[in-house]
Amino acid sequence: MDMALWYGNKENNRRMKKMGFIGLGVMGEPMSRHLLQHRGELQVWNRTPGKAADLIKLGASEAESLPALAAFCDLIAMCVSKTSDALTVAKSVADHAKEGTLVIDHSTIEPAGALEIHQILAEKGIRFVDAPITGGSMGAQAGTLTIFLGGAEPDVAEAIEAVKPYSKRAERVGGPGKGQWMKLANQIAVGAALGGLCECLAFAEKAGLDLTQAKEMIGAGAGGSWAFEFYGPKVLARDWKPGFSITNQLKDFGYCATAATEVGARLPVVEVVQKMLLELANEGRGEQTTAALFELYEK
Repeated sequence: MDMALWYGNKENNRRMKKMGFIGLGVMGEPMSRHLLQHRGELQVWNRTPGKAADLIKLGASEAESLPALAAFCDLIAMCVSKTSDALTVAKSVADHAKEGTLVIDHSTIEPAGALEIHQILAEKGIRFVDAPITGGSMGAQAGTLTIFLGGAEPDVAEAIEAVKPYSKRAERVGGPGKGQWMKLANQIAVGAALGGLCECLAFAEKAGLDLTQAKEMIGAGAGGSWAFEFYGPKVLARDWKPGFSITNQLKDFGYCATAATEVGARLPVVEVVQKMLLELANEGRGEQTTAALFELYEK
């Protein structure tokens, strides 16, 4: 079925569950735009006032408060910064949402945090799917995110339908919390690819090679990666605007380290990249994109 046609039908819109989106940052704002485009209506809320202004112009309604959104909506997606933020939202939703509401959490948080949220909501009869996303701000803007979903099969099936407007691939990876485990595995690969890109291009530069040609030729072969495709141009332009920030990558690496200790895994490559990103953060550059790592390799 053509989902755009389905969502665009006014009769179908009337039958749809009322949906809300919490967290209108670099990822949440474009994701909400895709939902508006496909659903025609959406209620939004953000902790920082003013973030909803552009979405309101496009037809979204802004909830007066988080409890008001929780009480109004049957389906709630959220995308916040860290575990403590997600728990704060979940506790408010638990106190105000209707029994049977489905909560889809796109935040990257600790797996233990996802399990705690699942328990908090389940006690009130509220369903939960942890659904962290990957694909960067570019994927959010293009509607091509990959989503790892953890939860009960019927709840995940409903969530997959709900997230179609901003995803290219969304799959169940296990029960509650497993979405976050898969996202941490993803972040390990992302960190290694980032380090490989920056190390490779810094080496090419010092060897007197043309960086644009190196990026294009190596990226087209066995050395290619998502990092080459999307961060390579940032390195060439020395464009360190986020994107995915150093602060957020360090937050995720911290979660990876805790999880690795829990399961007895070693992360030596992540530890190297983490140490270098921490050096940049200590220079006051935490809000720059992680591709700024290249500058340390240039020294």
